[in-house]
Amino acid sequence: MDALAEQLDAILPAAIEGSVAQTSGLTLAVDDFPAPVGALVEVRRQAGGWIPAEVVGFRDDRTLVFPLQPVQGVRRGSPVRLRRTARMLPVGEALLGRVINPQGEAIDGRPQPLLEHRAHFHRPAPQATQRPRIDTPLSTGIRAIDGLLTCGKGQRLGVFSGSGVGKSVLLGMMARYTTADVNVIALIGERGREVNEFIERDLGPTGLERSVVVVATSDEPAIVRLQAAYCATAIAEFFRDQQRDVLLMMDSATRLAMAQREIGLAAGEPPTTRGYPPSVFSLLPALLERAGRTREGSITGIYSVLVEGDDHNEPIADTCRGVLDGHFWLSRRIASRGQYPAIDLLESISRLMNDLVPPEHLTAARLFRELLAAYHDHEDLISIGAYRRGANPTVDAALTLRERMTTFLKQAVSESSTVESARKELLALMSAGPTA
Repeated sequence: MDALAEQLDAILPAAIEGSVAQTSGLTLAVDDFPAPVGALVEVRRQAGGWIPAEVVGFRDDRTLVFPLQPVQGVRRGSPVRLRRTARMLPVGEALLGRVINPQGEAIDGRPQPLLEHRAHFHRPAPQATQRPRIDTPLSTGIRAIDGLLTCGKGQRLGVFSGSGVGKSVLLGMMARYTTADVNVIALIGERGREVNEFIERDLGPTGLERSVVVVATSDEPAIVRLQAAYCATAIAEFFRDQQRDVLLMMDSATRLAMAQREIGLAAGEPPTTRGYPPSVFSLLPALLERAGRTREGSITGIYSVLVEGDDHNEPIADTCRGVLDGHFWLSRRIASRGQYPAIDLLESISRLMNDLVPPEHLTAARLFRELLAAYHDHEDLISIGAYRRGANPTVDAALTLRERMTTFLKQAVSESSTVESARKELLALMSAGPTA
């Protein structure tokens, strides 16, 4: 009861009111308003009606508030009142098959779901010493990943790519074909046109029926886009605590970082690396660490990262790569050849694969990578006819198996795979290699 009383004290609003003193861009400075950071508040517009907002910081004696809706109609002296000091999200089984906004409201044209549980928006990550080892593979339904970059239940992986390389199609295939119990998909900063395209074309009815889709489009305020990531993570944690294996897909971590950059700069943070304030580089690890395996269940995190100019080392990509347990790199060069998914195996890694697959699978995967690297290193000589068979046995084997290896890496959108079937195909393919 004491714990419940403390929780109620944190959630229930107190009688705190203030007034708008100044605007700076989309940020409102409020006088006489000692609400904590993260609190949900309401601002009165002159034309009537209240708009929701969130406390993002303080400057001098004023509280900085970031509205969740356009601020037209807000004037100097507009009243501001506290609504909740802690954000709670309604969750439950009825979310499956639904499309919602970051406030948990259905936006798919169907009635609002009846949700009997509540989850914290800002929940700490599981303690490091309480995390079991990740030792069970999770099938993503993608043959190249299941066979050569095997993913485990509770692993966190990044999908790094430029624009237009097939990232959304890859995520949709994972949602349809994975062996996870529940999918939670966050579409952060997407174009409005692309939302229905992803749900109807890439995800499809089969994927949607066991998924929860959280949407915050590019035209919505930065705080809403940021909340989409917290909302999706909180929903994934709810299903994980119900002893489910959850696949959490976030598209994209880059747009999440851009939203936090907008909020941080508006709150007065100094820009550092490429204009990103320090809060971006503390936000990403704190959020990504909430995924993983616990004693109750697991959250396998797939986070897409849009890289600027296909630069592997741009700040957000570099930060995410250092936190995650592996990454897949989607190559524009491979996509231009008509090979989908356009996974560049030589630039990709799963840091937990050694603990997830038997020795013969690992040996075959390493041999596949060795042959692919040998072909890549000699590709210029091969393309101009300067290479002669017999000069290098590894390159000879790569030439012999080149077509079959490419076929293994390709996969039609309508085609599914499992870890077992990918392993069987890989072992059969590599039995013709130089160690046969």
